[in-house]
Parts: sequence; C-alpha cells; structure tokens
Amino acid sequence: MAKTIRIGTRDSELALWQAHTVQDQLQALGYKTKLVSVKSTGDLILDKPLYELGITGIFTKTLDVAMINGTVDIAVHSMKDVPTQLPKGIVQGAVLPRAAQEDIFVFKDDKSTAAFDKPVTIATGSLRRKAQWLNKYPHHNVVDLRGNVNTRLQKVADNEWAGAIFAKAGLERINLKPENHDILDWMIPAPAQGAMVIAVMENDAFCKEACNQLNDVNAELATRIEREFLRKLEGGCTAPIGAYAKIKEGHIHFHGALFSLDGTQKLEIEETIPASESENFGALCALKILDDGGRELMEAIKKEL
Repeated sequence: MAKTIRIGTRDSELALWQAHTVQDQLQALGYKTKLVSVKSTGDLILDKPLYELGITGIFTKTLDVAMINGTVDIAVHSMKDVPTQLPKGIVQGAVLPRAAQEDIFVFKDDKSTAAFDKPVTIATGSLRRKAQWLNKYPHHNVVDLRGNVNTRLQKVADNEWAGAIFAKAGLERINLKPENHDILDWMIPAPAQGAMVIAVMENDAFCKEACNQLNDVNAELATRIEREFLRKLEGGCTAPIGAYAKIKEGHIHFHGALFSLDGTQKLEIEETIPASESENFGALCALKILDDGGRELMEAIKKEL
C-alpha cells in the first residue's frame, strides 16, 4: 500500500492555507495525505543539538526538527523564510508557481489622508523593508512589527501609525488584502518572495517523486538565482538584501541590492542574460556588489547587529 504523505505545517492561517494547497495538489495526483500541525521545538526531542544539524531558520526550525524526527514527511514554507543552507538530510522537493512578489503598504486610514512628505511612523519587522523605506523616506520613523499576518493587521488598526508593509502574496492568499493599500513597485522584494517551497527528506524517494510533480521550472530557476545572490552576500549575517529575477522570452532579468541598516547606503545591480547562462548567475551578481563596496558594508552591518 502506498504510504500516506504527512504534511507538516505551523498553525497560522497562512501556513495552513499553504499546506492545504499542497495537499489538494498531491491528492489530485492520487496521493494519500494528512496534515500534521507541529508545535514548538521545545516539545520535541533530538539526539543531536540543533546547531550540529545546521538548523537556523526561525520560521522553519520547528518543521525541520519534525522532519528529522520522522513526525512528518514533508513541510511547506514561504520560501523567503527558508535559510539558503538547508539542514543536513533535507532537500528542496518543489517550488510551486510563484504568486505576486511585490510588497504593499497597508494604510491605517484612507490612503488619501496620508502625507509622506511629513514625518510619520510606519511599521515593519523586516530589515530589508525598513532600509529601503528609509532610503526613500529618511524623515520617517520605522517601528518594529512582529506576528503572523492577522496579528500584524490588528496592530496596524490598534496603533497610531500611518500604516505597515506586507507581502502582497500573503494577504491575497488568505483574502485579507485591504482596499486601502499601495503596491510598492519601487521596493525590491525579498529573495523568493511570493514563492512556496516543499522541503523533503533526502532519503525519501517516494515523497521526492511526488513533490517533483508539483515543481514549476521557471519559479525554481528564478528563486535559485535570488537565493544564490542572498547566500553569497550574507556570509552568515542577516542584512537588508533585495533580489528579484524575472524570466521572460528566454532571458533572465535580475535586480538586486544591498542596503545599510539605516538606508543611507544602497549598492544595486541590474543585469539581463540568456536563461541558458544561468549557472552561478546570482553568485556572480553578488560578487559585483561585494567588489563595489559590499564587503565593507557587510562588515559594518555585522558590527551593528
């Protein structure tokens, strides 16, 4: 009898939406599936310390542990939350067709009342969004915003901010995108923003074959380039980095940037190459940023964090 694929998920509304989407697609292919809601890592026991397994992602760690423990077979993630270095024994099973990659600004009140030429306070928990916002609006105040999508939207309603920045895809997926928003077409998204990825155990041939059938080749290529760019720049340090690769008519159009934490410095690259030359393209773009002052900027960021 074919085994039932246990799909690991966190219990937020967005995480459950993503898990159900994968479940529906696998079941349409004839696979048996079961959703498993996974609790915090503190409830799980491992033989080895987490650092020995290379587990680093704050949003993915719980599901990584569950996979290694054998509690679940696969895990579904917002790809932008997944560390570029996967834990030992875990591989990328599929990248689903990409949704909107843009960031949007959700206004607390009607956007016609917003006056960004004046000093206002906006909210975001992202170093990338904060740096880009301050690069464009240096006279604004940016405060921290944490929690799942629902929690963050409620905080916007409860506080005297002008508004907050969200990923367009996340709000659209759970039908929470308010009318009072603007698309931030000038903001470079997080690497792999708008993409969903399925993680699977490297030695699980059955699940790897099942997940591979859901893979979108263009989304896989674009996100690989963006994550290469991120991995080469980061060097193990979180930094304000944006990257977006668009594939059109056989070519890859790439736009990436590294910012200082306060947004005053911006190192940017835009390049287009044939898709056939994509090997190491993201890393090569990152090297150009590093050679153009990026190494010094990354050192400064490490000292500030």
